Amino acid sequence: MSVAAASPGFLQNTARIMRRHPGLMFGLFVVGAMVVLAVAAPWLHTVDPTHIRPRMRLKPPSGEFWFGTDATGRDLWSRIAFGSRVSLIVGASVASISLVIGLAIGMVAGVLRKLDGIIMRIMDGVMAIPAILLAIMVVSLFGTNLQTVIIAITLPEIPRVVRLTRSVVLTVRGEAYVEAAVSMGTPTLMLMIRHILPNILAPVIVQATFTASAAILIEASLSFLGIGTPSEIPSWGNIMADGRNYFQAAPQLIILPGLLVALTVLAVNCLGDGLRDLLDPRFAKSIGDAR
Repeated sequence: MSVAAASPGFLQNTARIMRRHPGLMFGLFVVGAMVVLAVAAPWLHTVDPTHIRPRMRLKPPSGEFWFGTDATGRDLWSRIAFGSRVSLIVGASVASISLVIGLAIGMVAGVLRKLDGIIMRIMDGVMAIPAILLAIMVVSLFGTNLQTVIIAITLPEIPRVVRLTRSVVLTVRGEAYVEAAVSMGTPTLMLMIRHILPNILAPVIVQATFTASAAILIEASLSFLGIGTPSEIPSWGNIMADGRNYFQAAPQLIILPGLLVALTVLAVNCLGDGLRDLLDPRFAKSIGDAR
C-alpha cells in the first residue's frame, strides 16, 4: 500500500476518533499546550521567576507584566509558566514510577498465589492511610524538595496500581493461551513477560493517567499548605499560597494558577477516559465493524 493510499485512511480514522471521543481530543490538546508552555517558558515573554522587585509589588496586569506581579514584585506570568514544569514533572514522574513498581508487584501477586495474601495485606495497610496524610508525613520527615514530593505522592498511588494489575492478571490467567503455556512448562518469569504483560497493559496505562492527575492535584495541595516545593521553585500551589493574603488586592494571584490546576487535572482525566474507551476491545470491534 502506498503512502498516498494510506494517508486518506489515516485521516478518516483520525476524524472518526475525534468525533467519537471529543474528550480525548480535548485532553490531548490541553496537555499538549501545557507541555509546550513548560518547554518553551524561557522564550514566552518570561523573566527570572525568582527575581524580586520591591517597587513593583502587586502590579496589575499590563503590557510589561501580562498577569501582574505578586507581593514581592515577581512576575506572575513567569512564575505560572515555569510552575507548569513542576506540575508536569510531578504528574509524569509519579505516574511512571507507580506504573512500573505497581505493575511488577501486581503481576507477582496475581501469578504467585503463595505471595498474594502477604502482598495484598501490605497494600491494604498503605491504602488505609489517606494519600494526603501519608504525603504530609513523608515530606515532614525528609524535607521539602521536588524529589521528596514525588516520592511522597508516589507511595500511596502504588497500591492502586497493584490492585488493578492483580485483578487483571487473575482474569488473564484463566485464558486458554496462558493455560497452554503453563502446561508446556513455561518458566514463571517468561510467562509473565511474554503472555501476561502484553494483555494487561491497556487498563494499567489508563490508570496511570488518573494517577498523574491525582499527583498534580496533591502536589498543588502540598505546596499550598507550605510543605511541598519550596517558594524558590515556582509551582502553581505555592503561587496560590503566596497570594492568599492578597486576594482582595490581586485576585489573579489565586484565580489564574487555580484555573490552570483545574484545567490540567480535567484534561488529564478526559485523556484517561478517552484512552479507556479507545483501548476497550468492544470499542475496537465496533470500529472494525464500521469500516
